[in-house]
Amino acid sequence: MLRSDQKILTTHAGSLPRTPKLKGMFIRRSRGETVDQAEFEREIEQSTRYVVGRQLDAGIDIGNNGEQPRESFFSYVRERMSGFGGRSDRPMIRDLILFPSLLEKLRLLRSETVDLMHAPKAIGAVRYQNRTPLENESADFQRILKEQKGGFAESFMTAPSPGIIASAMLNEHYDSYESYAFALADALANEYRHIVENGMVLQIDAPELAMERHTTYADRPLADFIDYVDTNIAAINRGIAGLPSDGIRLHVCWGNYEGPHTLDVPLEDILPHLYPAKVGALVIEAANPRHQHEYRSFRKHPLPDHMLLATGVIDTKTNYVEHPEVIADRLERAAQAIGDPHRILACTDCGFETTSGLGEVAEELVWEKLKAMRAGADLASHRLL
Repeated sequence: MLRSDQKILTTHAGSLPRTPKLKGMFIRRSRGETVDQAEFEREIEQSTRYVVGRQLDAGIDIGNNGEQPRESFFSYVRERMSGFGGRSDRPMIRDLILFPSLLEKLRLLRSETVDLMHAPKAIGAVRYQNRTPLENESADFQRILKEQKGGFAESFMTAPSPGIIASAMLNEHYDSYESYAFALADALANEYRHIVENGMVLQIDAPELAMERHTTYADRPLADFIDYVDTNIAAINRGIAGLPSDGIRLHVCWGNYEGPHTLDVPLEDILPHLYPAKVGALVIEAANPRHQHEYRSFRKHPLPDHMLLATGVIDTKTNYVEHPEVIADRLERAAQAIGDPHRILACTDCGFETTSGLGEVAEELVWEKLKAMRAGADLASHRLL
């Protein structure tokens, strides 16, 4: 995994806007409707080529395929794994329930999205049985990247954590949450290994490590939630066993939605419990109004020497385009807290379209934000390196 030795490197948290046509196709497919397969594959190809080119134009150093072949950042596994069916009934995010007018506004805005609140559930043994989509996604991304002028300094691909699947695609088969999470880890190991063995950095998306505090665990003691975090870290380590830690980064967030976030668990409470993950970097949001002060947590709980920090400097839930000076300031504060600017990467807080049809930021402003991140990283590089 590259360090920021010559300049502050830029990356992002994974998902990028899909074309309107591709969004519509994913939404229809998620509802069980039929779409033309050849047309669907062509649209994925075109959308992937577009987002790869836009990343390069914006100066992204460590980029990906924008998750274009997937309906969302985790529910796509139902097409690759056995054992899923029926319909989950996911608990509503607690801070939204407290503000009914906001909840109603969001429901109206999100009427045309892939429904992650009612994803399929585990009704049988979970096994990775269809590798073709994984292999095609990886090969297509690398082929498209080679067609571009220049390229990324490093490429990554995302995959969900066992914990986010276990928490959002509910269990009606296994005798315990732990058994389910560990079965998912064994299945996901196929995906993790494939990404690393194909020369890309693996990013594991694990929003549950923060977000479930105000979702599934909203009415339970903090200690119970910490036990849940520890179980999910153990499941991640099981899934990546045998893989080099310096080829893996772990993304943690409090939920990629515009809301008050008044019930978010403080980073300080969970940070020491993230460090046992056998990964080489953490990707943590730090740009939005609720969490941009939490760089201080790294002073109390120092980042392990072997880890990098991809710190959020771009808010993925607002159409404000951050000024490069603001971005540089955020990078400088993070570097001071870590004690080494070479271990800092500039990143977005989360993805820009983690679910098809669900994006808070207008498509054209996504690229403006990424360009601003490059400019801010250049300022910080001049000051710090």
